[in-house]
Amino acid sequence: MPIAKVDGVEVEFEAGMNVLQVAELAGKEIPRFCYHERLSIAGNCRMCLVEVKPGPPKPQASCALPAAEGQEIFTDSPMVRKARHGVMEFLLINHPLDCPICDQGGECDLQDQAMGYGRDDSRYADNKRAVEEKFMGPLIKTVMTRCIQCTRCVRFITEVAGVPEIGLISRGEDVEITTYLDKAVMSELSANIIDLCPVGALTSKPYAFNARPWELKKTESVDVMDALGSAIRVDARGSAVLRVLPRTNEAINEEWISDKTRYAVDGLARQRLDQPYLRVDGKLKPASWVEALDTVAAKVKATTPDRIGVIAGDLQDAESMKAAKDLFGGMGVISLDCRQDGMVLGGGARESWLLNSAIQGLEDADVILLVGTNPRLEAPVLNARLRKRWMAGALKIGVIGEAADLTYDYEYLGLGAGALNTVGKSKGGFLTALKAAKAPAIIVGAGALGRTDSASVLQAAAAVAKTYNMAWNVLHTAASRVGGLDLGFVPGENGKTAAQLAAKGGADVLVLLGADEIDVSKSDAFVVYLGTHGDTGAHRADVILPGAAYTEKNGIYVNTEGRVQLGVRAVFPKGEAKEDWAILRALSERMGTKLPYDTLDQLRARLFADHPTFGRIDYVADVPGAIDLGSLGTKGALSDAPLVSGLKSFYLSNPIARASVTMAECAALASSATKMAAE
Repeated sequence: MPIAKVDGVEVEFEAGMNVLQVAELAGKEIPRFCYHERLSIAGNCRMCLVEVKPGPPKPQASCALPAAEGQEIFTDSPMVRKARHGVMEFLLINHPLDCPICDQGGECDLQDQAMGYGRDDSRYADNKRAVEEKFMGPLIKTVMTRCIQCTRCVRFITEVAGVPEIGLISRGEDVEITTYLDKAVMSELSANIIDLCPVGALTSKPYAFNARPWELKKTESVDVMDALGSAIRVDARGSAVLRVLPRTNEAINEEWISDKTRYAVDGLARQRLDQPYLRVDGKLKPASWVEALDTVAAKVKATTPDRIGVIAGDLQDAESMKAAKDLFGGMGVISLDCRQDGMVLGGGARESWLLNSAIQGLEDADVILLVGTNPRLEAPVLNARLRKRWMAGALKIGVIGEAADLTYDYEYLGLGAGALNTVGKSKGGFLTALKAAKAPAIIVGAGALGRTDSASVLQAAAAVAKTYNMAWNVLHTAASRVGGLDLGFVPGENGKTAAQLAAKGGADVLVLLGADEIDVSKSDAFVVYLGTHGDTGAHRADVILPGAAYTEKNGIYVNTEGRVQLGVRAVFPKGEAKEDWAILRALSERMGTKLPYDTLDQLRARLFADHPTFGRIDYVADVPGAIDLGSLGTKGALSDAPLVSGLKSFYLSNPIARASVTMAECAALASSATKMAAE
């Protein structure tokens, strides 16, 4: 490996690194505004100047300078300090004195660097330039007079998000960053540019003037808005969650999160269920916990187990599903289901319902076949990884299902499931690439597995994967799905599925654990809803037991690749609401079938003992277990119906998002943009 000297210390580095990276290997922090390790190099802020020998006797931008064998790099020489002071003075010529009212205050790179390299006065007495504000949609607030033209936002939207709607226009003093045609940025990852902005030019519009960073309690947790389990930080003040930010996790989300993950949090405070309710004379009326639990217990005890059903929703933690399975399964109830969408997977090998390539591992694939999935909507962060691999010129993608803008090129193989039987007869370059592929993969979406012919679709997709030796992957949309399948929260022999339980005459007592994505309006059962929001399930419920949202409880979630993750409580449940497992534990005592655990730790110990996979926190096998693809699904006729994504609306996919004003604005904007595009 080549060796360079950084301030007199020898450092080994990999060929291809730049001087800035080599300096950081030596433990030297180089100030920068435009450089970001996940974006292309712009070299336009000039803050990262260093002195390099051999070379010209002047400071050089370390981010754009390749490191070489034998270089001597000086990061704090008098020449370097003078140059950085000069660059900072230039940057502040037009920057307004907005720090007291700027939402970036306390988290601003410009503030931090000005402390080290700024002057206490300015030699420039000219009037400061003013720039008009730009409209970037309901999420991003702009104060473009503060902009230092680092172009991070432009590069992210173009390179990572793949929606080139922000650009740099004009020249010299007139240069501005703006959206084209003054329209909103229509990317599911757009708000990441707020984190990237090193000044206060781009800030969060819903969060504007709400709090200062030092006022917030910061809790590291995981996201449940999709099945990836992105690493997040929940910032709260008092009992209110004010914002969600990404945490770096190279294996899952790198340092990005979707707009829904970031902005659906205002739904945590709206339409909340904060006390029990009983339906009396056709109307829901407030009740005490004793009344509500006694009513449910009496009804359940008076009903035979074969007429009781339990449906778990998409945001449930593993502990609540374990408690429900222990309680109702111990009574002999066999109609339990965590698959509101009717997915056929469940039972058999665990690998049959996992993304076996792993999220990070998909970057090693050279050919990918997408079946009945739109990853841009179902998992935007995963879609960004696929785009990154495609941008490197090393990925060929085929799509069976709806043709959509995925932000990268692909070969369209067909709309219906029948295209699975003709993959080997396709005439495009995809088949040629597939036959020559060294690491091909198939990704089957939840939309392909929740149809009337899903067993046949599953069999056909598995046959393609087996024929071409493709890694088997299932992309879920529900955060609770893999955990529920791992628990065996599926109907037993002769048990009823979620759809059968929700139908008229399907059950006499129906317990909904946060299940809001299934229509129970036609059910004539006695409905018990344990959840957080006044959504679909609560509207039909005869008894409402208020539960805790994902930010209000400690819980285990398993993401689509099978990684077990810990969600951490940031605030306490609203009003009289309780943690879900604790409600079920209290109910069990009134039913005379007391569950054998009194604390969350005891429940987890039981969970780990009965299902050891839950004890392997943050673990994904390097080599997934073998799976018999020939055993998946059943041979049968394939419907002509289009293979569509299981996600009807990206912004309104769960009760929290549907209660969010911000998500409603985004959904309306997306709908109007779709209509305009169609016209």
